[in-house]
Amino acid sequence: MDAGADRARAMEVFAAVAVEGSFSAAGRLLDLTPSAVSRTIDRIEARFGVRLLLRSTRALTLTAEGEAYLRAARRILADIEDSEQAIADQGAPRGRLRVSAAQAHGRLCIVPLLGEFVRRYPNILVDMNLSDRLVDVAAGQADIAIRFGPLADSLLTARRLGENRRVVIASPAYLERHGTPRVPEDLHDHNCLNFNFRRAEPVWPFRRDGRDFALSVKGNIEANNGETLGQLAAAGVGIARVGAFSVVEELADGRLIPILEDYNPGDVETIHAVFAGGANTPARVRVFVDFLVERLATGHPATPPRRVR
Repeated sequence: MDAGADRARAMEVFAAVAVEGSFSAAGRLLDLTPSAVSRTIDRIEARFGVRLLLRSTRALTLTAEGEAYLRAARRILADIEDSEQAIADQGAPRGRLRVSAAQAHGRLCIVPLLGEFVRRYPNILVDMNLSDRLVDVAAGQADIAIRFGPLADSLLTARRLGENRRVVIASPAYLERHGTPRVPEDLHDHNCLNFNFRRAEPVWPFRRDGRDFALSVKGNIEANNGETLGQLAAAGVGIARVGAFSVVEELADGRLIPILEDYNPGDVETIHAVFAGGANTPARVRVFVDFLVERLATGHPATPPRRVR
């Protein structure tokens, strides 16, 4: 085995150890003995002259250098796989495609499209991961991630998929029992359901006479996604402010009603597909992003028509 192939194999072994959490589990995955895995890790550490893994009787922990090596190894292994795939398939879209999306948006807006996509491209295996945890696309944790809001500066490519308009909603039953807020300040007398994200603040934005302001609200239930808050609002528990995509069906059939629309500040987040672009972008990534743009960028379910005043 030449030096390049040997180093690629070593990276594969190290990545398996990091994921599986033990030499024996990594060995079973790669059909190697635990001692062979251990020797490979020892050779990598000897070559760099640093410790990449901290070993204890209970667990293996990556050092800072180990984290950096893992990120680099994942990128290099992904590049090798993509290059070999492109040569073998002459650029045909095929292979495993790892897609990351938020729980609610993925379930409601991305997953329903997957059947049509795989019928178009039967040789692509879509590996769908729905989680509200951000994955690191640059480090090789996913091929494509669906992101909301402003994007951090990076070398990644972003394609716009649409936008998510936020709306304040309540059920007809709740409004009948508690009254309909006519101005934002009326929310002080209502049960306002909120997000529990660390970054979320218990304030809702509004606009009056061209001036924006934030109103503090409070309620007795918090949740980590708009789908849950919309479900609670539809059940008459309280008033919520959520992305319209998460309650589009409830708004359409009247189970939820948008309120305080005259004071809506145009509270919109842009939605992007983020991926490693460039000339070597795998065909499976390109066709999936193109497909999402085709199906979502116009008439996106996250942006239903605004209610007429």
